[in-house]
Amino acid sequence: MSDINLQISVKEENSYLFKRCIRKLLESTFLLRDKDERLYQFAARESNRQDISAYLSAIGFDLIVDEKTGVCMLTASEEDADTVGLKRANVVSFTTLQYHLLLVLWKTYLENLGYNEGNFVLKGDLIDQVKSYGIPLVRTELNAAFRLFKRYSLIDYDENQEGEETRIRLYPSLQFGWNLPQFQTVVREYLKDAVGQEISEKLDGQREAEDFEEEEE
Repeated sequence: MSDINLQISVKEENSYLFKRCIRKLLESTFLLRDKDERLYQFAARESNRQDISAYLSAIGFDLIVDEKTGVCMLTASEEDADTVGLKRANVVSFTTLQYHLLLVLWKTYLENLGYNEGNFVLKGDLIDQVKSYGIPLVRTELNAAFRLFKRYSLIDYDENQEGEETRIRLYPSLQFGWNLPQFQTVVREYLKDAVGQEISEKLDGQREAEDFEEEEE
């Protein structure tokens, strides 16, 4: 591990947003254009991105910005990838139910992509989809999963609203933190039925579309 040598200079007028971005990233991993527009725009600016990355590198993190989807993401620094005690920092271990629910949320996000401004699903419709795959549901566990996903800016909803008509917003951050080939392998392992194959096919289609767009550019 190399010496820590911070060389950043943050102007006084930017110090508040700089601190907010760092704290938000450490708290919830993501800054989203659709949710935290002011913080996202600040962090995505090249000069600020470099300063934030330099600061985060001191504690073994880095910043990735995907401008196409509007996501800034905290990630483990490549330099410290093999450092014992650091490599699993900010990695959340999901329960089986949470993992299955996350997959269904991702599938729903892909299905709704591009149809409307924002990407939403009703809680009742989501529960019906989960049940259709034979996944057992316990209300307390389901609510705990929703709270966890909201904390990490994967979804958003009004916690004061209850029942199946609760509107859940799905964010593009659902797709990040995964290596796509690894993700497809895990999908097939956990859901060895139509939904696993369907998600894998959607991921293949999305990747091909992105490659085509890059070639055109």
